[in-house]
Amino acid sequence: MKVILQQDVKGQGKKGQMVEVAEGYARNFLLPRKLAVPATADAMNTMKLQEKAKKAEEARQKAEAEAVAEKLKGAVVKLTAKAGANGKLFGAVTAKEIAEGLMTQHGIEVNKQKIVVEEPIKSFGSYQLKVKLGFEITGTVYVVVSEAKG
Repeated sequence: MKVILQQDVKGQGKKGQMVEVAEGYARNFLLPRKLAVPATADAMNTMKLQEKAKKAEEARQKAEAEAVAEKLKGAVVKLTAKAGANGKLFGAVTAKEIAEGLMTQHGIEVNKQKIVVEEPIKSFGSYQLKVKLGFEITGTVYVVVSEAKG
């Protein structure tokens, strides 16, 4: 019996996939648990429309990520921090502070989890950080940390 999976089913396939399963398995397990629907012409049309919408959404998100990567090219985030002797910061500059700096200084919204801080920023200076925007698109953000006056 052909069914279209509504959720990922271990050993059968992924959501939105059409698979051939035993009739008893479909009738007694997949259909009552709403894990699948019978592969009727109507259900197959719905599946194709959903695939088309998913591809369009992915294309839109990829274009958005490329646009953000382009905006990041010229962006320099200037942050100030308090420090003790030897130019060592009290604490470290976090990805959250960098993301907030991008938003306030340049109007670029980037999720803090996408900013890759390989080593904690614990001293003044300039830093070049990678931003993973998804779809294998990475951008670069430049961060300048200077001493807070006062």
